[in-house]
Amino acid sequence: MPTPFVMLCCVWAFAWNGVDLKDARAETDKVRVWEMQEILLEAKGEYENPYLEVLCWIDLQGPGFSKRIYGFWDGGAAFKVRFVATAPGNWSWESGSNQTEDSGLNGHGGSLQAKAWSEREKRENPNRRGFVKASENGHALEYADGTPYFMLGDTWLAGSTWRLPFRHAATSPEYVPGPGIGFEDAVQYRKGQGFNSVSMIAAFPNWEADLNPSTYADENGIYVRNAWEKFHYDVSEGRGTDASGGLSYWGTFTAKNMRDERGNLPFALSEEHPGVSNFNRLNPQFFQSLDRKMGYLSEVGFVPLLETVRRDVGPSWNAYFDFNETFARYYQYLISRYGAYNLLFSGIHLDWVPEDFSLSADQFNQALIYHRETYGPPPFEQLCTALIDRATHTTLGQGEQVPWLDMHSVGNKPRDHRVGENLEVQFAIEPPKPTINFEPYYTGWLHEINKPGGEEPPPNSARDVYFSRAQMYGSVLSGGLSGHVHGTAAYDITTTGEPAGARPHIWDALQYRSAEYMAPLQDFVLSEGKRYQELAPATASIEPRKAPGAPEDGLDGWSYMMRTEDASFALLYFENEAARATLSGLEPNARYRWRWYDPRRGQWLEMRELRSNEDGEIKAPTFPEGADVAVGDWAAKVLLR
Repeated sequence: MPTPFVMLCCVWAFAWNGVDLKDARAETDKVRVWEMQEILLEAKGEYENPYLEVLCWIDLQGPGFSKRIYGFWDGGAAFKVRFVATAPGNWSWESGSNQTEDSGLNGHGGSLQAKAWSEREKRENPNRRGFVKASENGHALEYADGTPYFMLGDTWLAGSTWRLPFRHAATSPEYVPGPGIGFEDAVQYRKGQGFNSVSMIAAFPNWEADLNPSTYADENGIYVRNAWEKFHYDVSEGRGTDASGGLSYWGTFTAKNMRDERGNLPFALSEEHPGVSNFNRLNPQFFQSLDRKMGYLSEVGFVPLLETVRRDVGPSWNAYFDFNETFARYYQYLISRYGAYNLLFSGIHLDWVPEDFSLSADQFNQALIYHRETYGPPPFEQLCTALIDRATHTTLGQGEQVPWLDMHSVGNKPRDHRVGENLEVQFAIEPPKPTINFEPYYTGWLHEINKPGGEEPPPNSARDVYFSRAQMYGSVLSGGLSGHVHGTAAYDITTTGEPAGARPHIWDALQYRSAEYMAPLQDFVLSEGKRYQELAPATASIEPRKAPGAPEDGLDGWSYMMRTEDASFALLYFENEAARATLSGLEPNARYRWRWYDPRRGQWLEMRELRSNEDGEIKAPTFPEGADVAVGDWAAKVLLR
């Protein structure tokens, strides 16, 4: 019998033509910490469905580390296990599987010596600082070495597909988004604006530009999808009807195609149920395309949010398959394939919970609990969260109800002042966990849930951009110290070769001015270094919190404050038309320094000194334009002298 083929690949050498998997059998003493390593095992047995039949792993040992790392099937006889060394020193591994007689999968081992990065090398790529985790107090995010990580994300939900193709080509520093845009182009453009993350859904099963409407049920009345529509594609005139014989729930359009650059689908199609994916037949080639994008994001220092699927695939998945088991297997496949990258996992994209074309929040939660009980958490401890409708604690629950949830979130509805209430509640939940707004006001999106105070400003207008900026600062200063995820109307990525419709082309939306305010947001919050992690919501200490007549469902007239427990440091944000306020809860008879910050220009104004009264109150200065009512929005920092 020939010797089984086992290779350790150091995935640290990248080229413009994609990932260069380097045979490192002679270089096992030269790997770096937090750099993805890959072991290739070639099965000797023959399996009718390797995705379903084979579970392989390595038992990994290293300094302060002893865990089982599951692998994944990558097509043919190839099984791979990806891992990282989390600390310098000696590491060893031994392979195993549930197919105990397969000599290609079991009983192999190896060792390596991991070396630390220098500080200079860490500055070149912050992912070399280690995977993102919760801060010591649980309220913010930081790299493994303790350096703050403040997420500045963008929403590219279809970025995993052909809509942003990986071009294997360098991008000019002067690149301006336009037709023909590729994944690298978009990433570098956002990186130049200070972003450090993008949110993507890993796969869109059941979505296809076919003769069925974007939302339709099959002959059994089971909804197959509730997809984003393909614009200007009419499937009426007797075609594309739903089970009742009528047109699509949303109209006559078919769905957007969500294949990869090579035309691959994430799963084979069911032979028994037309239009439905066979969730027992995964297609590794689709995820090989996603590999290139995930590797590229790692190399440029991004920490993406990777989501499993959008909720509309749930009804058919649950109706025709063992949902808990097959969903858990798919989620574990993503964790095995991408769990050696610095990222956040989203267990489900649950932006809405409609009765017809979604499973309930509890059904998704039970599947995610089943996954955790079956496979355990990600071995390298990346945080798991969910992009959610309203708030994780209201939609899914908290504490023991969601044992897999490491990070709270809010999103989608409402997209106005009321989102801050949920963020403040989440900040106070014990034990503390980081929280963030994953779906705030979207620039340029003309939709009924994206109308603060009933307004629908023209895309990229000053008012449109202001609403986006107000959600940035208001969300963070309501307790979302993890950062902020920006969004535009092009979350679906209408792209090259397609006409725009209800949502713009991605290259137009990338140039909306709202993105320019994300980096200044980070500069403001981190202006005192890690001290921002000690802040807590203190909006009850602002009087008036709401200007007279300021709407509950708008983004005008409100003020926000977070303050440290010892009252030595505070950050504030005043929306357009906010009233000059009095701050309470400060050190009595103390000298404080007040400094205005212009969020529109990202500039600090001159410092001035104020003194609190015997009750620990300070009357805020007039706004920089000299008025008692803000003309435009302003931020401020207050420091005990």
